[in-house]
Formats: sequence, structure tokens, C-alpha cells
Amino acid sequence: MNAFELQILDKIQDIFACSFLDFVMPKITFLGEAVSVIAFALVLVRIKKARRTGICAGLALLIGVIIVNLIIKNAVERPRPCDLNTAFNLLIKRSYDSSFPSGHSLACFELTSVLMIKNKKIGIPVLILSVIIAFSRMYLYLHFPSDVLIGAFLGIIFGFTACFIVDKVYKKYNLDK
Repeated sequence: MNAFELQILDKIQDIFACSFLDFVMPKITFLGEAVSVIAFALVLVRIKKARRTGICAGLALLIGVIIVNLIIKNAVERPRPCDLNTAFNLLIKRSYDSSFPSGHSLACFELTSVLMIKNKKIGIPVLILSVIIAFSRMYLYLHFPSDVLIGAFLGIIFGFTACFIVDKVYKKYNLDK
């Protein structure tokens, strides 16, 4: 599987690699860093009309950290593409945790799924940005395509789960006042 996915990453480089994307992709990938996504969720929590959405996003991120960062990444311990193809010149510092699944894709799609449920007007541009961030992880040779796809898939599941839980709590304790 790794060999086939490395071919896909090499094809991405063949098609898209250029000085402009070499400059832009590291900046785009930063938007998917945990600190960026957490900051966005905290901003939502501070806005009264968006508080519930921010709580959903925060819970989704917490679920993702527990299940993916503490359990799955440690259990799978998949090497990153740049570990297998050391000839590739990295444009940013590599993460030293496991490649599977992509934490950037996970966090972005947790936020995206929450926003698509709570506010599609904001959710759609965030969805587009999340897809670009996920692509940046492959462009930068830091994740295999399956890392990105599974990260996004889990992010969607955790986002929906968080919204379900928060909505139940709000309803049970009549917090919509």
C-alpha cells in the first residue's frame, strides 16, 4: 500500500510542484495546526450567538485528540512518506508522531462538519479550506492519501458526534435560554 501511495504523492509533485505552491502550501498547512483550529473554536465560544457551535467544535477536537492522538496513532505507528522517500526535500519541519491518520485533516474536518451542521454559510468556505489543507499535507509529503482520507472521515464522524452530544445536553438542561 505504501508504494502505491508514494506513487500518488510523486504524481502530485509531478503535476503541481512549483515555486508558488512551495511558498503557499506551508502557510496553508499551518491553518490546520491544532493551535489554529482550537483558536477558531475558542473565538466561537466567546461569541454568544455561536457559543453552542464553539462548544461542539471544542468537544469534537477533544474526542479527536483522545481517540486519534492518544490511541490510533500510537497503535498504528505508520511512518510518514518523507521517512520512506528521504530524497524528498521537505519544505517544513516534519512532525514526529505517526502519520496515520492525518491530525490536520482530522481537526479541519471536525470543525467543518460542526460548521456545516450549525452554519452552512460559514461551513462551505471552511470546507473548501479544509480540502486545500488536506491536500497540502500530501503536497508537502507529510501524509499518505489514506492518512488524509481517514483523518477527514474520522473528523466528520467526531464532528457529528459532538453536535449530537451537545444538542442533547442543551435540550436536557434547557440551556437554549
